[in-house]
Amino acid sequence: MTGFRGMRFVMDLIERFKAKRESLTGNESDKQQHETTTTTTLAVMKRHKWPLILGAGAIALTGAITIAGHQYVEANMENVYHVMLNNQEIGLVSDSKIIDEYKQNRPQEVQKNYPDVHVVLETNGITYRAERAYNAKTDNEAVIASLNSLLVPQPTGVELKVDGKVVAIVKDQETADRILEQVQAPFITKAKESAKVAVLSTSSNEDISTAPSELDKVEFVQQVEKVEVPIEPKDLANPDDVVKKLQTGDVQPAKYTVVEGDCVSCIAKKLGISKQFIYDKNPGIQDDKLKIGNQLDVTVLQPTLSVKTTEKVVQNQEIQYDTEYVKDDSMRVGVVQPISPGKNGLKKVTIQVTKVNGLMTGETVVNEEIIDQPVTAKVKKGTKVIKGEGSGKFAWPVVSPSISSTYGMRWGKLHKGIDITGNKNIMAADNGKVIETGYKSDYGNYIIINHLNGYETLYGHLSKITTSEGTIVEKGDKIGIMGSTGDSTGVHLHFEVHKSGGVQNPLKYLNR
Repeated sequence: MTGFRGMRFVMDLIERFKAKRESLTGNESDKQQHETTTTTTLAVMKRHKWPLILGAGAIALTGAITIAGHQYVEANMENVYHVMLNNQEIGLVSDSKIIDEYKQNRPQEVQKNYPDVHVVLETNGITYRAERAYNAKTDNEAVIASLNSLLVPQPTGVELKVDGKVVAIVKDQETADRILEQVQAPFITKAKESAKVAVLSTSSNEDISTAPSELDKVEFVQQVEKVEVPIEPKDLANPDDVVKKLQTGDVQPAKYTVVEGDCVSCIAKKLGISKQFIYDKNPGIQDDKLKIGNQLDVTVLQPTLSVKTTEKVVQNQEIQYDTEYVKDDSMRVGVVQPISPGKNGLKKVTIQVTKVNGLMTGETVVNEEIIDQPVTAKVKKGTKVIKGEGSGKFAWPVVSPSISSTYGMRWGKLHKGIDITGNKNIMAADNGKVIETGYKSDYGNYIIINHLNGYETLYGHLSKITTSEGTIVEKGDKIGIMGSTGDSTGVHLHFEVHKSGGVQNPLKYLNR
């Protein structure tokens, strides 16, 4: 450092002399004085020659040492990675791939050690920071060992909830989905796999509730949730037990012993169940005959989870042909002579059937397509009027009608008419004579009209009857008010058409 300072001093001195000499222009005495000063300065430099040389050498040596030191340090620098768990440093590793692979593979390794339960190993808290350091000490194995000890596997399961209530805890989402599929499976018909719906013939007595159908939609009546939660392995339920619980509600079998005076409708009313339910559970009942002491199965399953299906059934139904009458005053009323025969038409009716747990709960006619138009019959008819004789062509007994149940077999029993909702006023479907009014357990308040031409119509479940036996009514006359009396669920009109004593499908005579 001393040599460096000396050299710096000399250099500054020389520069000052040069500047001074250049400033002297013509003054000889000043030049002479400057030359003397210069000679003195050079003498001083000779005396300090070796210190100057030594200072320059020291500078050169220091530079060389510094360069060599940098090269040595650089040669021993390396990339290391500070590993942190939740912002707390665990140690140093030599390669970031070690941590990336650990985060990817460790959860799988842990799961293999717990084959009967789903486990979660939370590795999101593991991070690392790169640094270039001199002779840093890394220990890959120690860092991995620390992570293994600090990261504790957490067993998890899936809570299966129905309407917010926990029914069971199962292993994982896949198990929960499989359980729900098993609950639905019995109610998903084979029709789901068919591209077309089988068309039921008009002459077929096949039960619409069990007829081939196309599955439109399957869903649960209740709200179902699947929530992943931490668990203890002992909390897991057996999947088969969960399926049974969801299907039956753990209801125990129930029996009813027939006593004197019992009837099917009486028992149904007493127990708050439907007659149809008793028939379905006890197929041995014949013609409503019960024996005292008989035991009936009245087990009402209350599934924890109910399956609702919406299906489509297609039926071919006849369209009753109309009759055109040519009046003949020479013939008394009631006497007819055929002129040209009529022919029934054919229509394809699409019915949407709703079922809950396989039992039909509703049906709606969604479309009617005419296949063959009916051919009108032409007959000669006497004009000597008999009051109350029908025209043979029926009108809807309800304004703005909507069909809630069609004609046909229902769970092994014949539904003899159609159920109609709409305006509450009930009207006579054709001219006729009221031959019977009253109350029956199945029909509730009812009316029967004889149309004096081989046809009769029945109107059931009325809340009020506004006509009386023996009254002659014309088509459109008000005869009662819609209700829900008798064996009825909901306000509607049960409407039947009889011809020559035999029950007919009313839709054969009524068209939209």
